[in-house]
Amino acid sequence: MKIYLRLLAMARDHVGKFLLALLCMGGFSIATAAMAYLVKPIIDDIFVNRDPSMLTVVALTILAVAFVKGICSYGQMVLMSFIGQRIVTDLRNNLYNHIQRQSLSFFYLNPTGTLMSRITNDVNFIQQAVSEAVTSLLKDSLMILALACVIVYMNWKLALVALFVFPLAVYPIVKFGEKMRRVATDSQVTMGTLSSLLQETIAGTRIVKAFGMEAHEGNRFSRENENLFHLFMKSVSIRALSSPFMEFLGHLGVAAIVLYGGYQVIQGESTPGTFFSFMTALIMLYEPVKRLSNVNNTIQQGIAAAQRVFDVMDSRPDIEDREGAVDLPPIRRSIEINNMTFGYGEEPVLKNINLTIRTGEVVAFVGMSGVGKTSLVNLIPRFYDVSDGSIRIDGRDIRDVTLRSLRGQIGIVTQQVILFNDTVRNNIAYGDITKSDEDIVRAAVAARAHDFIMKLPKGYDTVIGEQGVRLSGGERQRISIARSLLKDAPILILDEATSSLDTDSEKEVQEALENLMRGRTTLVVAHRLSTIRNADRIIVLYDGAIVEEGSHDLLMEKRGEYHRLFTMQFENNGTPLAVE
Repeated sequence: MKIYLRLLAMARDHVGKFLLALLCMGGFSIATAAMAYLVKPIIDDIFVNRDPSMLTVVALTILAVAFVKGICSYGQMVLMSFIGQRIVTDLRNNLYNHIQRQSLSFFYLNPTGTLMSRITNDVNFIQQAVSEAVTSLLKDSLMILALACVIVYMNWKLALVALFVFPLAVYPIVKFGEKMRRVATDSQVTMGTLSSLLQETIAGTRIVKAFGMEAHEGNRFSRENENLFHLFMKSVSIRALSSPFMEFLGHLGVAAIVLYGGYQVIQGESTPGTFFSFMTALIMLYEPVKRLSNVNNTIQQGIAAAQRVFDVMDSRPDIEDREGAVDLPPIRRSIEINNMTFGYGEEPVLKNINLTIRTGEVVAFVGMSGVGKTSLVNLIPRFYDVSDGSIRIDGRDIRDVTLRSLRGQIGIVTQQVILFNDTVRNNIAYGDITKSDEDIVRAAVAARAHDFIMKLPKGYDTVIGEQGVRLSGGERQRISIARSLLKDAPILILDEATSSLDTDSEKEVQEALENLMRGRTTLVVAHRLSTIRNADRIIVLYDGAIVEEGSHDLLMEKRGEYHRLFTMQFENNGTPLAVE
């Protein structure tokens, strides 16, 4: 019931249009009932009594009723479609925006394909339930009421015989609906799994081919697809069974009417016109009753989909603005990490971290894989919150400022460059969409990207493909750096920005990074230790704690953990070995 109420609440802004649509449905139902009633004067007055004066009256009445019916049909269809499509469009927008506001942990728990299935498949089922099924439910219910009034008015005794069948239809309709909802839920879960599988394998097609796993992935997809096929056939079976069942009940009622109504005509208790008008209304009544059975199945699918959508809508972000959060002023003094502990679960990844980073300082974080370097820098923009202790900027706890103002002061360049299937211009402008074309070009020049951009087929208007597939790794990275340059944030996080590049590309990117770092407070997660020799300070992490701190030369003299890492990278004839 709660799901029904939430769906109805979504229509509260369209009450006026809904009432007008209801009025049109009422007019349509009355016109339909009038058509059934007109059978009586056609047979009795024209064919039996042969009254010529009734020819024109009946013909004009039929035209008038048909005109009203057509106008009402158009009105209710357009109005209900508008309401349904508006609700579903708003729901899809709200769902997408809600997903965008979620924390990173939400996306780790919910695969991309599953979320895509919520926005597309599940919302489509809701659309069918709202704009089609509800319309049919209201229209057919009013039609049943109008036609029931006609048959009762024509012959109440015959109506009692006909209507005894309809209570028998309630139980199967309810049971079929319950089964359809269960099947619909399973189908939508399977569709989400299938979408997730598609997204993973298409995005990772290079790995699939490199390991020769095409057949394996084909089998995985085939299993889920077969499961979806069987669930689809179950839903077809339920629909196919409900239709003939309702048809049998309808024919049962018709047979009873023919027996009793025919007996009344033979005995002179009724006229042929009354009987055929009654039969016309009854046959017309059967169709909306039959449709209601199928409508119930569609509504149950929509309710199952709505449950899944509302489950996502009801999720709260782990990271959000506190009540009373204020905007963070531009950084002037320092970033302070005080007695900070952090973990993704019960086990801490970082333990009792104390660190002060002064404005304009370049601080590098090094250590073996899993020591918490990336986790530490991810806490600065509040991708996660600390488990204990605090992080402050100019003395203000970052949990007391708005996320928008905090992240507005931070630029990030990572090893995994995220670009969009759009033009070079728009990918750079993503850093600040308010900047001019001249600003974009200046950022590209500073990022050492302008020259290769101008060699592209359409220059800055070249579409670079999904994830920038038409560019090399170094070119993608320089586009990312240009994006951060355009943002012009005072705090910069470089998370292994050159670790995946070859030597030539690394040189170009390193020059671009030097331009980007100039005048900014920079936090560097280092993979190649040779790239951070000029950092103001190097922070060495081991087992989640800071074990060393100082300049490159000082740490090499100590001959501690940093010396061990640096020596290990260059022990193979000067060729760097991966620390991670």
